[in-house]
Amino acid sequence: MRLMVDLARHWGEGSVSLHTIAEGEDLPEAYLEQLVAALRKAGLVNGKRGAGGGYTLARAPGQITAGDVVRALEGPIEPQICTAEGEAVVNCIHEPDCGTRLVWLKLQTTIAKALDGMTLAELALGPGTSRDQRRTGTRPLHADAQGTRH
Repeated sequence: MRLMVDLARHWGEGSVSLHTIAEGEDLPEAYLEQLVAALRKAGLVNGKRGAGGGYTLARAPGQITAGDVVRALEGPIEPQICTAEGEAVVNCIHEPDCGTRLVWLKLQTTIAKALDGMTLAELALGPGTSRDQRRTGTRPLHADAQGTRH
């Protein structure tokens, strides 16, 4: 997720190398190489080889959700296999009358809704922004040493 948020912060500035992201996010470059392969396969990032190469988001940051990223890297959101997204998987003899299935269904729905409700554009703005600022893509105002707000 940090890789994708970093790419969102650099949206429109050209390709960003994995080396640069690894240094900025304090993550192993080899780990990012593994992640970016799955993200490319899912159509979330584009890569460019050679001098000036690197990665960019395949779509605008406002069009990619945290849910898209999690699904690309982890697969369907499924707190239990019987509540996985997509076609139901019946692998438990207790499923038809399971007393806990409602817990897992509600959890799956809540997790998916939360992840799908956050875009990379919102996440790239950071924690110091209000919900309205995240929605509009504006940054919070900060006062400098003279008290001037900008």
